[in-house]
Amino acid sequence: MSEASRDRTRLVGLAIGLLFVLMAGRGGFLALSDAPSNAASRPLTASLETRADIVDRNGELLATSVVSWSLWANPSLIWDGADAARQITGVLTDVSEADLAQRLSDPDRKFVWVKRGLTPRQREQVVALGLEGLDFREEARRAYPRGVLAGQVLGYTNVDGEGIAGIELGQDQALQDGAEPVRLTLDIGAQAALEAELATAAMDYDMIGGAAILMDTRTGEIRGMASWPPFDPNRASDTPADDPARTNRAVGAVYELGSIFKPLTIAAALDVGAIQADDRFQIGQPLLIQGRRISDTHWFAREADVWKILAESSNIGTVQVNLALGPERQMQLLETAGLTRRAPLSLPGSAAPLLPARLDEVTAATVSYGHGISVSPLAFLLAFSAFGNDGQIVPPVLVADETAGLPAPVRLFSEETAHLVTQMMRQTVLSGTARRADVAGYRVAGKTGTAEKPIPGGYAKDRNVSSFAAVFPADSPQYALIVTLDEPKAIEDGTMTAAVNAAPVAGRIIERVAPLLEVDPRFEDVRPASSAPQDLSQNRSEL
Repeated sequence: MSEASRDRTRLVGLAIGLLFVLMAGRGGFLALSDAPSNAASRPLTASLETRADIVDRNGELLATSVVSWSLWANPSLIWDGADAARQITGVLTDVSEADLAQRLSDPDRKFVWVKRGLTPRQREQVVALGLEGLDFREEARRAYPRGVLAGQVLGYTNVDGEGIAGIELGQDQALQDGAEPVRLTLDIGAQAALEAELATAAMDYDMIGGAAILMDTRTGEIRGMASWPPFDPNRASDTPADDPARTNRAVGAVYELGSIFKPLTIAAALDVGAIQADDRFQIGQPLLIQGRRISDTHWFAREADVWKILAESSNIGTVQVNLALGPERQMQLLETAGLTRRAPLSLPGSAAPLLPARLDEVTAATVSYGHGISVSPLAFLLAFSAFGNDGQIVPPVLVADETAGLPAPVRLFSEETAHLVTQMMRQTVLSGTARRADVAGYRVAGKTGTAEKPIPGGYAKDRNVSSFAAVFPADSPQYALIVTLDEPKAIEDGTMTAAVNAAPVAGRIIERVAPLLEVDPRFEDVRPASSAPQDLSQNRSEL
């Protein structure tokens, strides 16, 4: 062998030796570094921090913590950051290749996160790449096994397990500290019914949003709270911040709710003796108040008593009732009913109402039938629930263990007044504007409400908010329900009022949930004993 050949052999051997020394050195650095240790093969231990579960009233699982793996890298051990990034993003397609390549190409860095919360399959695929300088950390990840069910109510956490929205935020400390589950008052059966009917309404009426709430009027327990569009907390990180699905419209949006306010106005006037149920009012001609014309959507009589004013949803008649009540007592009604403040609930995001700057003659008139004041569906339902609890409002409850220490019930009306107006609303369902909400056996009492949406300079003629509020069963109410549809499109003969959309949606919900609530069906017709209105089926444009 020539001297040159021996020199080349020595150089090759030296290079190979240096390579093994370098590899051994890097391996030793990895073993001794203070970066996170390899937890991929380690079972979940007690030291792994997990949040408490969230369950419904019957213990059905709504949110839990599961083991996941997060991928990290030590750039100082990676030969080619760009190539490693290319291979990794071929598996983890939602990771930016350019950003990862830049971070993996910095030899001075010892630790960078690549992706948090990998699925088991993603972890296997990354391991199969056989890349040096990668490792996994075992972590707890939040999971919502029922997908979109109660998604906005539950909320979600960030990658570090901190509550960001919904119950996850409102009960963050209890979920971090507690070994016991946080139990909600929701019933998943009722919740599923509310969400399914809102989804059907979205298909039928092409609405932009909606909400529905079911409440026990005697305990304040929220049995169901739904918002549409639906939100999947499992995909919170993939949902844009401005996506309307993130908003819980039941508590976080405010609307002018229209004529569902009329039972409150009438009850207040009856309760203080300002009117009697059989008083008759001239309703054949529009009213003119400070230059503002108050009219009805349809003509049905020259005069009517209070029963028929409510059944036919007369703005003219309701304003006259409110004039008898007076502005001071009207404002007292709004304040006592809680309509001048946010709905009190252990759920972040309760929206503040939009109130008129002052209650002059015009605003007092329009507020009496639900215009000029915007409130959340929950805030209104709390006030309306007094009809189902002998005239008293109980505080709302969403977390079952928080019933102690709640404020005392607030009396809004006398027991007699609450029962009388409930009878009037039962008549409204039997023969008035809410007939499509009637459900055989379950004695629904309720009121429709259709309000044009406010726009700069006035109201939109082609965009409505349609609502239906009800208590049931009418003869012994225990549950209150509100359904609100945001901009439902016209159907049938061009009608887009609550009578043809919100009312039937509410009826279908009650038909589904009443058996779950163990409401006994009774099929005899429970009609008011006093001056029941005449048949109202003729010459009516339903509200």
